[in-house]
Amino acid sequence: MTTAETMLPVRHQRRRRRGGVGSMILGVVGELLITAGLLLGLFVAWQLWWTDVEAGQLQNQLSETLDTELPTSPDVVADPQVEAPPVALAPLDATTFGRLWVPRWDNGDNPYNKTISQGTDRATVLDVLGIGHYEDTAMPGEIGNFALAGHRQSHGKPFYDVTSLQIGDDLVVETAEAWYVYKVTTTDIVAPTQVDVIAPNPTDPATQPTVASITLTTCHPLFSTRERFIVHGELSSWVPRDAGRPAELGTGV
Repeated sequence: MTTAETMLPVRHQRRRRRGGVGSMILGVVGELLITAGLLLGLFVAWQLWWTDVEAGQLQNQLSETLDTELPTSPDVVADPQVEAPPVALAPLDATTFGRLWVPRWDNGDNPYNKTISQGTDRATVLDVLGIGHYEDTAMPGEIGNFALAGHRQSHGKPFYDVTSLQIGDDLVVETAEAWYVYKVTTTDIVAPTQVDVIAPNPTDPATQPTVASITLTTCHPLFSTRERFIVHGELSSWVPRDAGRPAELGTGV
C-alpha cells in the first residue's frame, strides 16, 4: 500500500471531525437564536397585550373609586355656562382627579372615558394610571394650557385613536367642580423636542395666554416614539357639577 493510500482515510477522518464540530456550533447558535426569538415574542406580547390588560384593570378600579369620591351630578342635561368657571388647585403627584370624555371615541353604548392623574412620570402615572397631567400647566377651566399625555400603544393606550379627532370635536373634562367642554381647534405632528406645544399659549408661546385651552400629546406613529401627535382645543363652555351634565355627553353617562 502506498503512502498516499495510507493517508487518505486520515484526511477523511479529519474532515468528519471538523464537520462534526461545525455542526455542533451551528446547532448551538440555532438554539440560541430560537430562544432569543421566543423571548422577543414574549416581550412583544407582554408589551402590546398584557400591559393593556393590567393597566385596563387598574384604570377601571380607579374609575370606580373616583365615582365614590366625586360629588353626585344629576343625570340631566344642564344649560352651558360661558362665564369664568371654577378652577381647582393642582393635586399631589399621581393623584387621580378627573376624567377625559371623548364622544368621537365612543364604542356604541360604551362612552369613552379615562381617568386623569397628576404628573407624567412613566413608572408612577403613564404606565399604570393612564392619562397624565403635565405639572405646571393649567388646571381644567383655567386660563392657560391644560396639557395631557398618554400612551398610544400599550399600557391601556388611552390615546390610541388620537388621529381620528377632527376640528370641532368635543373633549369633555370631568372634575369634582364641573364639566369642562373643549373643542378641538388644531392637530399637528411635531418632533419630541418641540416642547412649546404645552406652553401656556401654544399658538404663540412668546405671549401670555388669554383663553383656557387643552392639549393632548402622544407618540406617533404607532409602534414608534419618533414623533409626537398633538391635539389642541379651546374651552367653549362648562356645566356646574351639581346642575347636571353637558349636552355634548347627554344623559346616562
